[in-house]
Amino acid sequence: MHFFTTEGPVKEDLHYRLPPLARWDLEDILSLIDQQKYFLLHAPRQTGKTTCLLALADYLNREG
Repeated sequence: MHFFTTEGPVKEDLHYRLPPLARWDLEDILSLIDQQKYFLLHAPRQTGKTTCLLALADYLNREG
């Protein structure tokens, strides 16, 4: 069973969600990482910043 959440990182197995990496241009982010450049994730409170970064970390760990 899934639930809506209003705080903290979204957990895929517990909460309804949009795919977090679909909200970004992943190719641009990966290009910046490959070039060892910084990027800034700037957005209002509770818009999924932490969830997106956790998903990016999972993606990078899986893909190597």
